[in-house]
Parts: sequence; structure tokens; C-alpha cells
Amino acid sequence: MIAAIVLAAGLARRMGRQKLLLDLKGKPVIRWSIEGVLPHVDDCIVVTGRDDAALRTALRDLSVRFAVNPRPQDGQGSSIAVGAAALEPSTAAALVVLGDQPLTPPSVIPALLAAQQASGKAIAAPSYRGTRGTPVLFAASVFAELRALAGDSGARAVVQARSDRVEIVDVDVAMPADVDTPEDFARLHGVGEGL
Repeated sequence: MIAAIVLAAGLARRMGRQKLLLDLKGKPVIRWSIEGVLPHVDDCIVVTGRDDAALRTALRDLSVRFAVNPRPQDGQGSSIAVGAAALEPSTAAALVVLGDQPLTPPSVIPALLAAQQASGKAIAAPSYRGTRGTPVLFAASVFAELRALAGDSGARAVVQARSDRVEIVDVDVAMPADVDTPEDFARLHGVGEGL
């Protein structure tokens, strides 16, 4: 089974309001992120925080499960740990996906899945024209490391711990934008004009 852990518990301090619920071309930012991953996974866990009820409402018709981070202020690592703890025992690999990165190119997730299968490595990570990014695919062999994460560094420590177990997937597009500030959202609206 392939799963996704979608990170949606951030406090959106730089945005000043819940960025994941902002309307992007007729639907919330978070829906773009999840709808992009659902065709590729068997299980999707959305990790929420203080906006749990509003996010559940926005996603009520999608086939997702929810896990609540009781301490989202502890950072992205704590949300990944909550999501990893919610994985089904039969999960072979899990994608860690940013809820605020709605326009990830559709070719990225299939490329990560194929690269991990072909290489047999525990981690497959995209490199957007030389810049490491997300989503990142983790095999079950590293789930314990994900469950042990804390703080705001996300899964970077797990990826960087041993380069020999990481398969880098080169993607010849710019890094997909995420939404952290009002300016980011305004730019994203411009990028999304062709959607």
C-alpha cells in the first residue's frame, strides 16, 4: 500500500490567516494539493491542527483520513510524526506532501514511485533544476525515523542522514510554489491562470 501524509497543521503566521482554505480558482488551496496526490495512493492522511473542523468541512467529499497534531506549534516535524504514526501496518511507502503546495507537476509523484521501485532505495526525492524539494517518498524501513521527528526541520534530517539510501529524481521544471505569504498567494493566482 502506498500512502500520503499531507501536512495541513501549520499556523500560517506569515499569511495571517488560514492559507489552506484560501480560494484558488474555485477551490481551497488544500484541495488542489490532495487531489493531485489521490490518484497515486491507496491511503491519504491529512494532518491537521487548530483548524481541524474547517479543513474536514473543506475536504468532506474526498477519500481521506485525518490525524490531529495536538501541538502544531512544535513544527513540521511533529506533524510528520503524527502522520507516520497513523499509517496502516501494511503501508509499503508514504509520500510526505505539503498542503500549501497546490501546483506540484503531475509527473512528479509517478516519477518518485518509479524511481524508488527501480532503485530499491528507501527514499526518493525530487530535484527541481538542482534544488531539492517535495513531495518526498519514504519506504517503510524509515517510518520509525519519521515517527521520531520533532521541531520544525521536517523530514530533512531523515533524508540527509544517509545519502546512500536516497534516490534523487531530476525534474526539469522550477520548484513548485508554496503559499506562505499574501504575496505568494498573489503569485500563485497568476501561475494558475491557465488552470
